[in-house]
Amino acid sequence: MPNILDGKKLAQEIELILHQTIESGLKVAKRPPGLAVLRVGNDPASGVYVNYKEKACDRIGVRSFAKHLKEEILLEELIEIIKNLNQDKNVDGILLQLPLPSHLNEASLLRNIDPDKDADGLHPLNLGRLVKGEKGPRSCTPAGVMALLKRNQIDIEGKRAVVVGRSILVGKPMALMLEAANATVTVAHSRTKDLPSLTREADLLVVAAGKPHLIGKNHVSENSIVIDVGIHRLPPDTKINLQESNKNKLCGDVKIFEIEDKVAAYSPVPGGVGPMTVTMLLANTVDRWQKHCGLPLTISHLLP
Repeated sequence: MPNILDGKKLAQEIELILHQTIESGLKVAKRPPGLAVLRVGNDPASGVYVNYKEKACDRIGVRSFAKHLKEEILLEELIEIIKNLNQDKNVDGILLQLPLPSHLNEASLLRNIDPDKDADGLHPLNLGRLVKGEKGPRSCTPAGVMALLKRNQIDIEGKRAVVVGRSILVGKPMALMLEAANATVTVAHSRTKDLPSLTREADLLVVAAGKPHLIGKNHVSENSIVIDVGIHRLPPDTKINLQESNKNKLCGDVKIFEIEDKVAAYSPVPGGVGPMTVTMLLANTVDRWQKHCGLPLTISHLLP
């Protein structure tokens, strides 16, 4: 039987540590950690994700400064909001919920976030720190993958890793984190020729392509480890393999029902990487809070 990498359980364990960390630091800090999540427009998926993040903040004692902004907001207006949050001493982390409406320049907005409050590690300075192996906030989803691998005692060093997807949010930072852990890393993408022959060479396969059921049994090797970063809600009339019991018709980028008897370990969807993404956002925020308030940095071991 394969090892199912339970992100939900690990997220709960880390949340408990973060809650205790906040409780023990409040007397000296004189304020809780603060997280500002900026959502622009009415993208339904973004609404769900922001709701998850706000509930997670409540559970561990992080003060939420979430803002839901009109879709028509001008770039200059949003930059001004970010600059005000940069100056707010009660805010330790700022996250710009992606995707943004097409008229807003994502790169420009990310550059305006204070690198020291960059809760998702996407400021160019923090991406540069990742490339150079220097300390700094790390992108939450790949950080969650690294925590999941560590918790399950999966040794990465010397392994052949393949990352499917090259986004700045997941694929590229994921490849850099695996490389920093001494894996030999290949990045594949939508224009990769003969994808199955490449992915079958992987000891560790991380799939973040954003395409439902892209990867099946012909893509994976025996006893490999498969991390599925994707999550998709299928249309109501979609027929799902009977072996895949999922009443909500959620699926990932991987056909788990095809590979589960072939691989050594895999992350499920839901309940795998998703909960870890939110938890690592909280961990980044609490780590920044400790730094801003002059507290001992006690949770560095939770971060890659």
